[in-house]
Amino acid sequence: MALELEGTRVLCLATDGVEEVELSQPALALEGFGATVVLAAPHMGPIQGFRHVDKGRSFEVDRLIADVDPAEFDALFLPGGVINADALRTDREAVRVVRSFFDADKPVAVICHGAWILLDANVIAGQTLTSWPSLRTDIRNAGGRWVDETAHLDGKLLSSRKPADLPVFIEKMVELFAELPERGQARERWRRGRSRDEVDQASRESFPASDSPTHW
Repeated sequence: MALELEGTRVLCLATDGVEEVELSQPALALEGFGATVVLAAPHMGPIQGFRHVDKGRSFEVDRLIADVDPAEFDALFLPGGVINADALRTDREAVRVVRSFFDADKPVAVICHGAWILLDANVIAGQTLTSWPSLRTDIRNAGGRWVDETAHLDGKLLSSRKPADLPVFIEKMVELFAELPERGQARERWRRGRSRDEVDQASRESFPASDSPTHW
């Protein structure tokens, strides 16, 4: 049976300094299989992508990380980029969101330096994963097992090393996300939340602040 991700909502966390190809290629592939990819960052507006050490294209942010409800998403995707990964690991809201996905036993796909935030979320212990080689000692010190593989799947954690591994990483990520038994439930929660937001916005526009509507 052909893989399909229709109804799957994937959250991507990134900020300025994200490795361009590690964000763009997986996101395009996921959307090509029918998934909805939502990019969340610490700030709104565009974030600056990089091609290693040179500036690349920018990406428009869909949502603030502080406003993310992990229950509205089925899976998490973490691209790399040294500047991006180092900034996210110091962001409390980003760490909160990452930990929530592990607490809920939802699939997480991470590549290159993107694994840095897993250390700050305290989810490394007992996990086997790969990453950019410079993270090897950090992962081991956090209680994880580091392996030098193109892509490694440990339970629902998929990890990969670098941009050259993207073809294998993307293939395994699509397979992992397609295996979700409850795919689509997160979309329904998101729809209900959006409906409530639309009602609240309509109420604010219809009533002045001094004459706010009552509940029923």
